[in-house]
Amino acid sequence: MTYEQLFKNICKQKSFLCVGLDSDIKKLPPHLLEEEEDPVFAFNKAIIDATAPYCVAYKPNLAFYECNGLQGWASYERTISYLRKYWPNHFIIADAKRGDIGNTSQMYARSFYEEQQVDALTVAPYMGEDSVTPFLGYEGKWVILLALTSNKGSLDFQLTKDADGNALFEKILATSLRWGNKENMMYVVGATQGSLFKEVRRIVPEHFLLVPGVGAQGGSLEDVCRYGMNEHCGLIVNSSRGIIFADKSACFAEAAAAKAREMQQEMEKQLIENRLL
Repeated sequence: MTYEQLFKNICKQKSFLCVGLDSDIKKLPPHLLEEEEDPVFAFNKAIIDATAPYCVAYKPNLAFYECNGLQGWASYERTISYLRKYWPNHFIIADAKRGDIGNTSQMYARSFYEEQQVDALTVAPYMGEDSVTPFLGYEGKWVILLALTSNKGSLDFQLTKDADGNALFEKILATSLRWGNKENMMYVVGATQGSLFKEVRRIVPEHFLLVPGVGAQGGSLEDVCRYGMNEHCGLIVNSSRGIIFADKSACFAEAAAAKAREMQQEMEKQLIENRLL
């Protein structure tokens, strides 16, 4: 999916919502565990069908599948296949946070982009250019580089400054501009970082940002849009627990749809206010 196609989908859906499929088997509605051969996939399928009208992307977090061994990986693969077949216009992000020496990164890239056919992969930048560039050689595929995350521990390293007063996250953004461009690289910037979005946009004004932390983690959608939105929206805002675990009864999918619709309506207002619709 290209930059322009993603923006067109945002305008069509009147939404820049990404639904995070952090499908913890221990939190699924009990009836699925009793009735379904693959309860995680059954849960994902119901969530996807209920929320697809209100979002532009899905983000399965690999940790919630890998912890279940082969069955978990099968659930993940079935989820990707289902999205590709029935919701082909939705952007698929594999949240795997890969990144290793070049040869290993090549194998990760082959796995996610060729075998699984996801649109984007989250990648850790710590090992530098040769650990990231193997992911950038696939046309229409994206690297989503960790830059400024939403967790409390982001303070430990990401905001530390060098002798010139530049924070580590700023160096990551500036350096990575030599590796990719707005057509193949996005950045993770947590919603809890508030006004620091202004610093992010100073360095990467045109790139898309994947924004976790709205909802359960306390980030403000209004602040994210105020400081982070650009003329092509430039935002994919993720919500996981606040949507998919809104209810644990047999009506879980309807509850998820209601939460997703609520976020979509807020996003539509932001898009209108910023004259993008």
